[in-house]
Amino acid sequence: MFMSKLQDVFENHKAFIPFVTAGDPSAQATIDQVVALAKNGADIVELGVPFSDPIADGPVIQAAGLRAFAGGITVDGVFDIVKAIREQTNVPLVFLTYANIPFKYGYDAFCARCEELGVYGLVIPDLPEEEADEILTYTEKHNVDLIPLVSPTSGPRLKKLVRYATGFIYIVSALGVTGQRSSFAQNLDDLIADLRKVTDAPLCVGFGVHTPEQAKNLAKVADGVIVGSAIVQLAQDSDDAPKAVGDYTKAMVEAIAEA
Repeated sequence: MFMSKLQDVFENHKAFIPFVTAGDPSAQATIDQVVALAKNGADIVELGVPFSDPIADGPVIQAAGLRAFAGGITVDGVFDIVKAIREQTNVPLVFLTYANIPFKYGYDAFCARCEELGVYGLVIPDLPEEEADEILTYTEKHNVDLIPLVSPTSGPRLKKLVRYATGFIYIVSALGVTGQRSSFAQNLDDLIADLRKVTDAPLCVGFGVHTPEQAKNLAKVADGVIVGSAIVQLAQDSDDAPKAVGDYTKAMVEAIAEA
């Protein structure tokens, strides 16, 4: 029987979910950053698996992926990073990966490794809902949540898009690719209200969030806030990336707690 390991995170709690690109700029840098995120209150850490054609990624995360490739990252290398992280923290991890990666690795083998190492969920931006069942067989077998994405234009397809949601739902806050924004879709509140009518899964908002004020406002209507580009850029610009992302995480967690 499938058991979601992410649901407990949201029990009477608003979650902060930061993102790090695995291998950017090195395996050890990734490990150090994830541990710092966990120590400073991150509820779930989203670990990006670098891919050659990342259609949902903006320039900041694309550049992070290129740095990771330059450092020699591979899929097995990402799993090695997770193994090392697990020696220091049990913070829930989810992968952001593109569909071709688990497909080429083998769905069963990929999901088995996730279960073995404590990767609790998969976000797959280019996975059509119509093809989700192909991998869902294996995610359920290995107790890994398949996390659907919905956007402001999902409209009448909402119920179908979230039919398999268990861990949480990733709400794309605005059209386009990842990257810091000053404003979000005007119908975001309506989208969240519509989702509440068709699913009990926690709702988390990402794409463009970067300030504590934004996080606080979004947490008033959503169950969690996801931040990617701001974390990646902060780490890239800092001489002490673990401290920088740790301090940032602490501020975001405090803001969300006030929602």
